[in-house]
Amino acid sequence: MKPTRSGRIATMQDVAQAAKVSSMTVSNAFRHPHRVQEATRLKVLEAAFELGYVPNLAAGHLAAGKSLVIGAAVPSVRNSSFYKYVTGLRDGCDAHGHKLIVMVADTLQQEREAVETFIGLRVAGIVLIGNDHDPSTIDLLGKSSIPLVESWLLGEPLDMAIGYRIDEAVRAACRHHIAAGRRRIALVGNDSPGTRRFKERPPVFREEMRKAGLPEHLIVDVDEPHGFSSGRQALDALLALEGAVDAVICPTDVVAASMVFECTRRGIDVPGQIAIIGWGDYEIASTISPSLTTVKPHPWEMGNGAIAMLMEHNSAEIRHRTVDTGFGLIVRESA
Repeated sequence: MKPTRSGRIATMQDVAQAAKVSSMTVSNAFRHPHRVQEATRLKVLEAAFELGYVPNLAAGHLAAGKSLVIGAAVPSVRNSSFYKYVTGLRDGCDAHGHKLIVMVADTLQQEREAVETFIGLRVAGIVLIGNDHDPSTIDLLGKSSIPLVESWLLGEPLDMAIGYRIDEAVRAACRHHIAAGRRRIALVGNDSPGTRRFKERPPVFREEMRKAGLPEHLIVDVDEPHGFSSGRQALDALLALEGAVDAVICPTDVVAASMVFECTRRGIDVPGQIAIIGWGDYEIASTISPSLTTVKPHPWEMGNGAIAMLMEHNSAEIRHRTVDTGFGLIVRESA
């Protein structure tokens, strides 16, 4: 069969004619392959490949009354945590015969636009990062009947939530530094709109410092928690504080790693003069020298679990449910 540029999109009927089967057999070959004999299914797939046929998911779910598409918005694809998270989402969708659409939303406005797109596509479910949304987005989600999972944070979800206890992770990082004898511990944060997963950390940090009788005001912010330039910005801010800082907790491993690089460039010993804890357990954490001590969430489990929750949404027990995927503190050389 020779492919041609016919000027139109190949249809299910075209595939059926080419494979000498019914349109229902073509539909089942893509949507319910277990219903079709293997030889017939392969013949259909070969014809579809030759014709450049792609199943019309919108038409399929309109006919069946159910969408096979999940929409997810992520604030960044620049680090391995979100890569693993999206992989978990994709694997979960694959396991349930669904397709995944991912939109990057760096701002609250972009998140609203993503939600509008998902609702317009009549997706089967929506997955968002965190619970810090624009009021208009919350209103829109409230008026929609589409199941929603908010991930990376726990709390009172609009519908369902999956994540980990950020407050407990902050405590674990603080207590590690304190147990190591550090006495001027700093926190690097990010105070941009839509970053509640970062904003929850300073109050817990201050509380832990007060309990230990240590300074609680050593907090600086960086403009970009996922950018390598932020390490220099953070270190400059820390060195400008009155009195030397001997330990720091960073918002991400990207900031922590870039701070290690900057300390090396300036001749500052890590962890001798300053101990550094990252956040995320990105791939770089275990490969740089000194390797990073870091907070390790479980992003794949969050993504995969979010899809499982969407698939079970019709169950009365699953609505308004929260799932704690836990975290770990991975101790390496930097602290």
